[in-house]
Amino acid sequence: MPAMTITEKILAKAAGKTVVTPGENIWIKVDTLMTHDVCGPPTFQIWQKEFGENAAIWDREKVVMFPDHYIFTEDPHANRNVRILREFARDRQLPNYYDVQSERYKGVCHIALAEEGYNLPGTVLIGTDSHSCTSGAFGLFSTGVGNTDAAFILGTGTIWEKVPASMRFTFEGESPPYVTAKDMILQILGDIGTDGATYRAMEFDGSAVQALSMDERMTLTNMAIEAGGMNGIIAADEKTEAYVKARSNAPYELFRSDGDARYRASYRYDVAAMEPLVAKPHSPDNRDTVRAVRGTPLTKAYIGSCTGGKLSDFRMAASILINQKVSVPTFVVPGSTGVARLLELETYKGIVLREILEDAGCVIARSSCAACLGGPADTIGRSVDQDVVISTTNRNFPGRMGSKKSEVYLASALTVAASAVNGHITDPRDFM
Repeated sequence: MPAMTITEKILAKAAGKTVVTPGENIWIKVDTLMTHDVCGPPTFQIWQKEFGENAAIWDREKVVMFPDHYIFTEDPHANRNVRILREFARDRQLPNYYDVQSERYKGVCHIALAEEGYNLPGTVLIGTDSHSCTSGAFGLFSTGVGNTDAAFILGTGTIWEKVPASMRFTFEGESPPYVTAKDMILQILGDIGTDGATYRAMEFDGSAVQALSMDERMTLTNMAIEAGGMNGIIAADEKTEAYVKARSNAPYELFRSDGDARYRASYRYDVAAMEPLVAKPHSPDNRDTVRAVRGTPLTKAYIGSCTGGKLSDFRMAASILINQKVSVPTFVVPGSTGVARLLELETYKGIVLREILEDAGCVIARSSCAACLGGPADTIGRSVDQDVVISTTNRNFPGRMGSKKSEVYLASALTVAASAVNGHITDPRDFM
């Protein structure tokens, strides 16, 4: 049998085939369809138009809906979208709807998918969000699609896909405490650009990747789309299984790439030789070292999003902010309600994380996408004209966090926290 990568093996299973090859077009069965308040309403509208008002959803148990983008706002259009989700779930008796007006509310969809046990190794998860590739950290195939494709899945449980060629990114060595997953993915983006992995599978491996927590692995796969990747993926291991088994009893299957599998390209990195990085305005691949841009004056700092709003990010921030005060408005937005609760429980040097962040002067907001996608005018942390922001988010295009005239630097939570203290871009090693 021909050698295959992990992505090819999962897609072959989903297609009911023994072998698939890059470039081959196949029908695959979908295990989970995720949508949210931005893309859910148009998906439902297309589904009703094409399948009929009274059509049956292919599998009610496999549809998951998280309102998370534009929710804590007075904007009537945003509120209408959440209302449509709520009514759709109620009318069709969909059990996996996490309403913002209930105790079931979870926060950002990509983190919530992991926390609620939907990320099962070897499965296919499709989401109506470009950062759905985040779930690939759990050894599954996960990608984002448009509303029309999502509507087709809603009606049939299948989708037509072209098998992507795979690219391998291997990180070896012992990572210094100042090098994070965010630095690793910014390194890749600087090397291959925002189109360097277009419609390809980005596979991450090596001893330094295996050493990462599940939180940090999700940062790597989350930003695969910033290189144009169809999906990001990391083979499941003992850490993955421990995380999954603590949250789900559902069956799953482990896949690994064959040793002689063919890759479109391969890159190797020694993490011991790396240093803290940033992406300068206005593109995630506009990479530079923090050292090269240190001293750049800032007006705001932001720690949050599906990329940088996980517990590991706030642990890193707390390690810098303990016994410090921020010099610029600094917004902390937990990526999920679960993370928000853990801020009340987890400690650093005996002090609760939330207390460290609040004592440093950070504004802690409710869990949501918040300013990462700009949002309505009353969105917390939203940039305004002439803002220069350093952020743990995933994109820094003009207008991404609000004003098109603002400038956004992307960095790790360590770099953002250090920069917030000084009021200008700062190498976190100055505090370590």
